[in-house]
Amino acid sequence: MAQRLHLVFGGELVDPSKNQFKNIDDIHIVGMFPDYASAHDAWKENAQKTVDNAHMRYFIAHLHRLRDEETEASSTEELG
Repeated sequence: MAQRLHLVFGGELVDPSKNQFKNIDDIHIVGMFPDYASAHDAWKENAQKTVDNAHMRYFIAHLHRLRDEETEASSTEELG
């Protein structure tokens, strides 16, 4: 069975309607998780701690979705 790693991280955003961090050096790396359920639990715990700050956001990165850079990406995968 393939491993499905997930990374949970967060930080303060420049604008709550965008996904640009205010200071990359201050990004909080919560950790790496072996499945989505445990990553979601960690995300939820950290997101709830910062609920009073509209600029704080936590994310789950699906690391198992990383792929060979030689393969062409679909338009929805390209972020910029």
